[in-house]
Amino acid sequence: MKKYYLQVYHHSLSTGPEGEWVDISSLEIHPEIAERLAELGIVEIRENHIQTGQATRVHKLMRLRYSLGVNVQAAAIIMDLLERIEELQDKIERLNR
Repeated sequence: MKKYYLQVYHHSLSTGPEGEWVDISSLEIHPEIAERLAELGIVEIRENHIQTGQATRVHKLMRLRYSLGVNVQAAAIIMDLLERIEELQDKIERLNR
C-alpha cells in the first residue's frame, strides 16, 4: 500500500526554519496556474515567491493533474482527500498500538 504525504492548504506561511522561499518561475508552471492556485487558497504568493514546502505541494498537484487528466480544482480535492486518508490511517495505527 502506498502512503501519500500531502498537504493542500495553510492559513499562513511559516517564518521558521521552513520559511525559505523560491521564485515562482523556478516551478516550471505557467504563471496563470500559480495565480489560480493562490486564488483557490492552495498556496500563498508573496512578491512572486512561494514557500519551499508549498512548492513541493504544487509539484505533487501538477503530477496528479497531468497523470489523471483532471483540472486544478479536482487535483486539489484529490490531494486533500489523500491527506485526510493518511491522517485517518495514522490514527488507526496509533490506536492499534
